[in-house]
Order: sequence, then C-alpha cells, then structure tokens
Amino acid sequence: MLYIIGLGLNVDGISKYGLEVVKRCKTVYLENYTVDFPYPMGPLKELIDKKINFADREFVESLKIIDEAKKKDVALLVYGSPLTATTHISLIQEAKNCDVRYKVIYNASILDAVAETGLQIYKFGKIASMPAWKENYEPDSFMEIVKENNSINAHSLILIDIGLDFEDALVQLKKAAEKHKIKLKKLLICQALGTKDRKILYRTIEEVESYTGVKKPYCIIIPSKLHFIEKEMLEGFMGKEL
Repeated sequence: MLYIIGLGLNVDGISKYGLEVVKRCKTVYLENYTVDFPYPMGPLKELIDKKINFADREFVESLKIIDEAKKKDVALLVYGSPLTATTHISLIQEAKNCDVRYKVIYNASILDAVAETGLQIYKFGKIASMPAWKENYEPDSFMEIVKENNSINAHSLILIDIGLDFEDALVQLKKAAEKHKIKLKKLLICQALGTKDRKILYRTIEEVESYTGVKKPYCIIIPSKLHFIEKEMLEGFMGKEL
C-alpha cells in the first residue's frame, strides 16, 4: 500500500496518525525537490526513528514507488500538504491504474499559513510559480497570472522555485512586471511560515530591495484591492520584522 503523508510546516508538524503509519511502513521516502526545507533532517529522522530515503524528481516521476507499493507498505513524506505538487497526483493516478491501494494523510501547507498575513484566503486568485531563470531563458508567464488576478481584484501568491535566492527572485519579479506593464507597489514577503524562523514583511519594492535578511523557503504575495481589515493587519507588518 502507498501512503502519501504531509509533514506540515515544521519538524513536529506530522500528525499523530501520520507518524503511526510511517512507523508501520517497510520503506520511507522523503520527497526533496519541491521545497527548500526550513529545518535539518536530523530531528525528523529522530522523530520517525526509521531510515529515510531521499526521493528526487526523477525517482518519483519514474513511478518506481508504485511497484514497491504492490508488495509492501511504502510511505512518501511530503513537506506541507501532500497533494500541492502535481507529481503526487500522478502517483495516485498510477496507483489506481495498477490496482495499488493508497491513502493520503493531509496536513497544513503554505496555502493555509499565508492567512497569518491578514489577507483573506477567499480573495486570492490563481497561484503562480516563479521558476529560476537561466541564460537566454527567462520564463515570465507567472506575471500573466498576476495580471489576471489584478483584473478581478484578487491577491497573487507567488511560489518560488527551489534554490532561487531572494535577491535573484526580486530581479526576476521586477523584470517580469516591467515587461507586462504591472506597477509593483507594496509586497508581502513570507519566510518559513509555521517555523521558529517565521517572518512576515510588508514593504515597498524599494524597501524590499535593500533588505537582505530573507531565508529559504519564502514566498511573495502581491496584494490587490484591500478590505479595511486586511489593510489594518498589513499595516502592522510595515517596517517591522514580525
């Protein structure tokens, strides 16, 4: 049987049920390619008290884990909520095709945690992902999503590609916004929400550019039209590291 288990946002975030299931499984994998983990693996290994095998994109997308799950109980641990990444939906599809039993054990994700900013969750639009640009390849379709969200007064959550430093992400954001004729005013920067290193910043683009203290993982939110309660909450993050 295949278990896809969400770890939540910090090292102690795995649910009691999820931990019980992991301890029963013969093999445990940790998906390590969709997020920069905000904590070292040592404490997680101690908590689980089992060998953890790292599963990169190539391994997960090869669907070899499904073949293993035909013969024994296998756990795939995923940071945050287990089905946010589309790769994991593919695992479920393959499990169904191969008559392999599976169970998803849910947990909190960044999609829950951003509510701490005070922005109302139902006022967010489509989620955008910012990839790391390469030489002669600068994909900026994420800014098309921001433009679409702005047209309906919806906030834009931009998830940042693994490994992309904050300074580089800001450069990409500014270039993409300029190309799509979007004026960047104030941004929300959310770092490691749900952990002891959690940080929320609400700054103008100029103030953000001069700030170098953002660590991975982080996301960027471009707020749209604000409700007065949202505005009051955001003002509490202005010029502060909260």
